[in-house]
Amino acid sequence: MLTFIGLGLYDKHDVSDKGLLLIRNADHVFLEDYTSRLMGATKEELEVFYKKPLNLLKREDVEQHPDDLLECALHGNTVFLCAGDPMVSTTHADLRIRAADRGIPTAIIHGASIVSAVCGLSGLQNYRFGKSCSVPFPQGRWSPTSPLEVIEENRLRRLHTLVYLDIHDGRYMTVSEGICLLESMAEKKQVTVPLYIGIARAGSAQPVVRAGTADDLCSLDFGPPLHVLVVPGDLHDMERLYLERFAGLC
Repeated sequence: MLTFIGLGLYDKHDVSDKGLLLIRNADHVFLEDYTSRLMGATKEELEVFYKKPLNLLKREDVEQHPDDLLECALHGNTVFLCAGDPMVSTTHADLRIRAADRGIPTAIIHGASIVSAVCGLSGLQNYRFGKSCSVPFPQGRWSPTSPLEVIEENRLRRLHTLVYLDIHDGRYMTVSEGICLLESMAEKKQVTVPLYIGIARAGSAQPVVRAGTADDLCSLDFGPPLHVLVVPGDLHDMERLYLERFAGLC
């Protein structure tokens, strides 16, 4: 059996009781830390709380070399842990398909996700979000413009865009870094992004949520990771009022 368990947004306490019980009763426990991470808990703290050793997985372990994990699932109760909700990531959906191809039964225990958390923190209505995008750290001369293209397509349809910020080799992209990269793309295409919303540490006791122009947000210190961005489309009156009250929109 292979069970995908979402751990929620921030720390060890975000996992559901159902998920925690399955973790503690599992024969093998795997944790991936490349799509997102629980910034409020270390691997060692999770192992103490779960009362299980954790086998850490990188992207290549899941996408290219999942045989060890699937072999464990073929012969015992195995759980696959990730921050947020498991099936938000396409790599996890692919892993579930591979397990099914081998005749391994699978199940999903959902967790709180940034996809829904941004709605509560920003007040933006969930049905008004379009396609999401990711801003990666530039690698050499490679610096894609596709994130801005997604944002522009959504804004033409008056839709909001959730913008994931890169995690790479222990480096976490900040709100200001993400905005600077998007502004560079916008300058090359001669377009303007009028409003950003920056969110830091969703799921923690003190998340930071601020709305404003690129200059407004780049002058702020959002503190430790994880950070995420939203580029709104046209705002509904209720959305604007919410941002004024809870995100400092002027």
